[in-house]
Amino acid sequence: MDSKFLKEMFGTNQLPRISLALQDIPLKAQDMAGKMSISGVQPKLSLKLDKKLGELVVAPTGGTYIFKPQISAFPHIPENENCCMDIAGALAIHVPPHCLLALKDGTFAYIVKRFDRRGGKKIHQEDFYQILEKTDKYLGSLEQIGKKLKEVSAVPGLDVQLFFERVVLSFLLGNGDAHFKNFSISYQDEGVRLSPAYDIVSSKLVIPKEEDSALTINGKKNNLTHHDFATLAESLKIPQKVRYEKFSGKAAFIKQLIQESRLPQDFKAKFIEIVISRYERLKIPA
Repeated sequence: MDSKFLKEMFGTNQLPRISLALQDIPLKAQDMAGKMSISGVQPKLSLKLDKKLGELVVAPTGGTYIFKPQISAFPHIPENENCCMDIAGALAIHVPPHCLLALKDGTFAYIVKRFDRRGGKKIHQEDFYQILEKTDKYLGSLEQIGKKLKEVSAVPGLDVQLFFERVVLSFLLGNGDAHFKNFSISYQDEGVRLSPAYDIVSSKLVIPKEEDSALTINGKKNNLTHHDFATLAESLKIPQKVRYEKFSGKAAFIKQLIQESRLPQDFKAKFIEIVISRYERLKIPA
């Protein structure tokens, strides 16, 4: 990690220590009824940097980082999420600072800087589960999010396009778990804006029968095609020439980022297969 990233992520020129091991992280009992999802079984901890100790410590309140360790149900999820977030950032999709940390037992954990904190103050956020007053985070459509975002955003045209790009990215990476709680708005000084992208994981990589989308697109969750995404884009009034601009000709670049990730080699090969097949389904020039 270079000094510029360390400064952005931790506000220091040195990588903080972390004394946790996987067995130190209490796993809460999980309700496995209903939809089996990664987000439903992954424990999370709130951390903060103790500058005197130069160490990341558990913070019941006032945490500035979200920490996600390995989970037995879905192997290599921290490496998976870090790779997906790296790809998003490399494609100019706004993501918060994030990285992998090696725990004292040698396992990797994913850590991301909270984007609802700035200068010690909390920035109000709302996800679309709250905004749309949903009772089931998987029941509804991406069109509902886009429509509401157009109504509330201070820059509706831009934010709706950014939202559409995240939907496309999720499909390309095999993220079938992007539900209502995975899209949020921030109440900024300049008004309401779409929050940075977060919780991007290739669920297809660890759940082979995962749906194409957690929320419907053109009334469908599976067997999605170029036509379904075109229908979504048209409903959001996104010009055709900019719909896939960030992704066109980038398949080899994404493949390179996957190869450079910390995922095991067999996971890398499967992940690349997913990306190539999704490019073909959307008819985006690879």
